[in-house]
Amino acid sequence: MVRRALLAVYDKTGVVELAQGLVEMGVSLVSSGGTAATIRAAGLEVTSVEDLTGFPEMLDGRVKTLHPLIHGGLLADKRKPEHLAQLAEHGIEPFDLVVVNLYPFRETVASGAGTDEVIEKIDIGGPAMVRAAAKNFGSVGVVVDPSSYPEVLNELRAHGGLSRATRERLAATAFAHTAAYDAAVAGWFAERASTAEMPGFVGVALEKVGDLRYGENPHQRGALYRESGGSAAEGGPLGGAHVLQGKDMSFNNWLDAEAAYSLVAALTPGACVIVKHNNPCGVAVAAEQDEAYRRAFDCDTVSAFGGIVAFDAACTGPAAEAMRDVFTEVVIAPGYEPAALAAFGERQNLRVLEAPLPEAGGLDIRTMPGGALVQDRDVVTERREDFEVVSSREPTEDEWGDLLLAWTIAWRVKSNTIVLVRDGATVGIGAGQMSRVDASWIATRKAGDRAKGASLASDAFFPFPDALEVAADAGATAVIHPGGSKGDDAVLQAAEERGMAVVLTGRRHFRH
Repeated sequence: MVRRALLAVYDKTGVVELAQGLVEMGVSLVSSGGTAATIRAAGLEVTSVEDLTGFPEMLDGRVKTLHPLIHGGLLADKRKPEHLAQLAEHGIEPFDLVVVNLYPFRETVASGAGTDEVIEKIDIGGPAMVRAAAKNFGSVGVVVDPSSYPEVLNELRAHGGLSRATRERLAATAFAHTAAYDAAVAGWFAERASTAEMPGFVGVALEKVGDLRYGENPHQRGALYRESGGSAAEGGPLGGAHVLQGKDMSFNNWLDAEAAYSLVAALTPGACVIVKHNNPCGVAVAAEQDEAYRRAFDCDTVSAFGGIVAFDAACTGPAAEAMRDVFTEVVIAPGYEPAALAAFGERQNLRVLEAPLPEAGGLDIRTMPGGALVQDRDVVTERREDFEVVSSREPTEDEWGDLLLAWTIAWRVKSNTIVLVRDGATVGIGAGQMSRVDASWIATRKAGDRAKGASLASDAFFPFPDALEVAADAGATAVIHPGGSKGDDAVLQAAEERGMAVVLTGRRHFRH
C-alpha cells in the first residue's frame, strides 16, 4: 500500500497532477526544493526535505536528500521485523513511492555549455534515491518517467497500492535510467581525457522503441531501439523518423533507409538515391526532383524494384507521380507536399517516412562476440581543391562534376566498389566484390553504352591497371581514386595511353 511518497523531479511535467491524485488518496507527500515549491503553489500540502531532516539545502543544492532520514526510509525492507524495529528506534518513516527524474546532463552537454555548467548537471542525490528505491522494489515503487504517472495513479486508485510485478517492472526501468545516465557521464569524461586516441570508455545505452516482426531473417528476433535520453518524440533512429503511412518497417527496411538517407544528405542539393540491399543502385542530381528520380531509376531498373528511395528535400507531387508504377518498399524525405502524400496514399503497402536529414560524424560501433570494434564514423570531408591531378590532361568541368559525385557515392557503396557517373547520374555501380576488376566488369556491364563519356570512381587504389582498363575500354574518360599503390605508375600509364584524366584523393573510403 502507498501511504507516503517522496517526489523530487527536475522535469516537472505532470508532477502537480500526480501530487493531486496522491493527496486525494490520502498519501502524504515529502518533496525537495523546486518540486516542493511547485506542489505547494498548487495548493497542496507537502513536507519539505529540509524540514524532515532538520538540515538546509547545502553547497548550492549539491546536498539535500543525502540523509539517513531519507535513505533509511527508502532502503528499509518492510518484510523484515528487524528493519522496522531500527526505523522505529531512529524515528524514521518508510517511503512507499519514490518519484524522481534527473538533472539534464545530456541536454546540457549538447547545448555546448562550459565545463563548470556541465559538471553541475551531474546528478548525485537523484541517482542515489532511484537506485535505493529500485533495489528495495519489494517495499517501494519507483517512477522515473512522467509518462508512467497516469498508469501508476490508475493502479493506485484501483488497488490502493502497486503490485509486486509493477514494482519490479518500474525498478527495471529505473536501473536502466541510471545506467544510461552514468554511461553518458562516463563517456563525457572519457572523451575529454582522450587526445588523439579513441576514448578509454564508450557507453551505449539504448531503449526499445518496439519489436519488429523479425531480424534480417524470419528465424532471428529483432527490435528497434533508440539512444536513451530525451522523450520518445525526440531523437531516435534516423533522427526520430515518423512513419506516415504503410506497413510496419522491417529490420532490413531500417538498414536500407539509413544507407539511402546518409548518402542523399552528403550530396549536392537536388539529389535522389535508390538503395537495394544496403547498396545504392541509382543516384542522380537534377534541378527537378522527378527528373532526379527518373535518372536514378534508369541506372538499374531491375535492382530498383523493391528498393528504398531517399530525397534531400520535401518530396514533390511530380516526383511521387514518377514513382507510381515502380514497386518501392520505402520512401524517406524531410517532408512531403500534399500532392505527394495523396499519390502515395493510393499505395497502402508503401512505407512513407519523414525525418530530418542526418548529421555526419559520431562513432561507428560494431559488436562481435565478447566485444566490439569502435571507430570514427567515416565522413567525406575532402574537396576538389584537396585533390591532385596527376595525368597530363585536366578533367573538363563536366568531368569534374561527375568525378566529385562518383567519389561521394563510392563512399556509401560496399567495397570493393566501382562507380560510373555521367551527366550527374550513375550509369553503373559494381559493389561488394572480392576483386576490384570484377566490380569494374559489373559496373560497365550495367552501364552498357552509357559508359561512353562517363567518369569513374574507385573507393580504394587500383593494385593493377586491369579494373581501370575495363572501364576505359567501355568508354570512361576520367577516373578518381585514392592512389598509394605500388602499381600507381602502371595505372597512370594505362590511363595516359587511353587519354583519361586521373585525379588522386589521398584518402580511401572502404565500407565493409
